[in-house]
Amino acid sequence: MNRRTLVVSTIPGYEEEIGRWLWCLEDVRRTLKKELMGISQDVLDKKMDERQTIGSLLYHIALIEADWLYEEVLCSEWDPDIRSLFPLKVSSENGLLTEIKGQSLDDHFYRLDKVREVFLSHFRSMDIANWRKPRVLEHYDVTPEWVVYHLIEHEAHHRGQIFQLLRELRNN
Repeated sequence: MNRRTLVVSTIPGYEEEIGRWLWCLEDVRRTLKKELMGISQDVLDKKMDERQTIGSLLYHIALIEADWLYEEVLCSEWDPDIRSLFPLKVSSENGLLTEIKGQSLDDHFYRLDKVREVFLSHFRSMDIANWRKPRVLEHYDVTPEWVVYHLIEHEAHHRGQIFQLLRELRNN
């Protein structure tokens, strides 16, 4: 049996503490993408019961990450290249996620990777004071530190939903 070392690292090029949080964010994504490698279009688009498709969840994960970056961390207009990756709203009038079908796994991975690339780039020059500086918004105050924590939690939650769907789809 191979012995593993389970540690949190830091991503080089970032303030050490920020790099550790970003490493955690990246680790959630690594395990998600690894599990999804090679799945078929049918599995990506398959609707089970009232649950969301895997494709819909992947679109949602990327959109929410971009939204927190621009709305809460940067408090700025969205970059047009990132905005163009999201032609559809995050949810329909009934509150369910917008159903995404027919987009390939490569399309979803491209969207996730592009948003993450831009997200990480904005933290490269951030210092601890800015990391912990609250952004004062209309309904709440929020720090970039909390945003990253929330995105780790958000993606891990949806990763669990996706893994459950994969298990059920593979057993059918």
